[in-house]
Amino acid sequence: MKLSLLTVCVLVCLTQACSPGKKISSTTATTNTPKAMREFRAAWIATVANINWPSKPGLPVEEQKKEAIELLDFLQQHHFNAAIFQVRPQADALYKSELEPWSYYLTGQQGKAPDPYYDPLEFWVEQAHLRGIELHVWLNPYRAHHKDGKEISEQSIVKKRPELALFLKEGYWWLDPAQQGTQDHSTAVVMDLVKRYDIDGVHFDDYFYPYPSYNGGADFPDSISWKAYQQTGGKLSRGDWRRNAVNVFIERVYKEIKKEKPYVKFGLSPFGIWRPGYPESVEGFDQYDQLYADAKLWLNKGWIDYFTPQLYWPINRATQSFPVLLGWWQSENTMQRHLWPGISVGRDTSAKNINEIMSQVMISRGMLPASKGIVHWSISSVTKNPPMAKALIEGHYKKQALVPASKWLDDTAPASPVVTMGTQDDTITISWTHPDDKDVFQWVVYYKYGNNWNYMILGKLNHSTVLKKTITDKHIKLTSIAVTAVDRTGNESAVQEINTGN
Repeated sequence: MKLSLLTVCVLVCLTQACSPGKKISSTTATTNTPKAMREFRAAWIATVANINWPSKPGLPVEEQKKEAIELLDFLQQHHFNAAIFQVRPQADALYKSELEPWSYYLTGQQGKAPDPYYDPLEFWVEQAHLRGIELHVWLNPYRAHHKDGKEISEQSIVKKRPELALFLKEGYWWLDPAQQGTQDHSTAVVMDLVKRYDIDGVHFDDYFYPYPSYNGGADFPDSISWKAYQQTGGKLSRGDWRRNAVNVFIERVYKEIKKEKPYVKFGLSPFGIWRPGYPESVEGFDQYDQLYADAKLWLNKGWIDYFTPQLYWPINRATQSFPVLLGWWQSENTMQRHLWPGISVGRDTSAKNINEIMSQVMISRGMLPASKGIVHWSISSVTKNPPMAKALIEGHYKKQALVPASKWLDDTAPASPVVTMGTQDDTITISWTHPDDKDVFQWVVYYKYGNNWNYMILGKLNHSTVLKKTITDKHIKLTSIAVTAVDRTGNESAVQEINTGN
């Protein structure tokens, strides 16, 4: 996939851009150029019930685009590097699909395309990548219709494949996870997205078998498929049979994604507690027994690239402690995949709540130094909480960060860029090209004023930047520059230092 590593090439200054007679010194290898910080900084962007985007069903297309741009601009300005965007809230689509209808939450009518036409996912991917932000598509694999999803169209799987969809007492429709038709259809939806869109990840959250409250506390109504399993000689208990259905699906999705596009990450965000008593101080909901989700198994087996348990509890709650649960999940991370916990702050603007979240970020960094990361539920908890946003950008997110590398997917660094410099008046223009642009997702421009290094991370479409020769108020000169290429799985090319001769 990749070319062999190349030495950074630095040419003499561009003839037309340089001041007359000005010499640029040649490249010299360095060992003290810094490395950009690594941390996954993501936010969920929910479309179900119009939680985050668009703000209401049927919003005019230009308003939809404007809102999307505002959210992505916010992420870029606050140094986030990933967006987890919900594209399938109820077996529907916020993108052009031949498999499922257009989403009610997008146009106000299930099955109705945007008018004037555009593909929202294509737009989101393009705009995210323009800003150097990863775009992960978030799907609910089994929810066929939400209780607040309005009318069910003839294009819905509820009508087209009634043998797969079961009605729950709270008004939801749910696909039966044990049926082969469900597994085949949901896998096809995932792979359609992987094949047709330039996405960076596929993401499932905590909805496997439904929460008991969705069916009024009654058991999931899958008696027909359960009896069919028994009649074919099935020996598993009903709980194990349900868990096995989900396990088979998760493994299948992971392997099919890797077969098609190995660099596309598969992420899972289960309920934060596996089972009460694990670890021994923990109490609460039992996803293993209630959602039939054996999330520990998926982590143990490495059927994921990143694992985001929803640890929506404070540090000092004895029975559901953020660091205690995080530490337990890390002890189960036998394949050393990324463990990036989900955290929730709500809209609480108090100093106490801000301190809680800032502390959780620092605890996560300290406990997981090899692959730091946090996912925020949801983006509105930051965009609509100015004190929180301010605390993050002035504190933990003050510097940009690269997404930690996924070495099990690809551990070969891209070739280094070919860099040129030109001077004009009080600025230096740095430009670069690459022998294989398809192998580049981001660029890192390192620069040193005096003895202090800093850096900026730019999207793949950027091929130049301008720096001042001197920080005027401090009379500190720009002395060194380096540019590196970063690929889709986070590998960074070799770094060499360019002496500016300034």
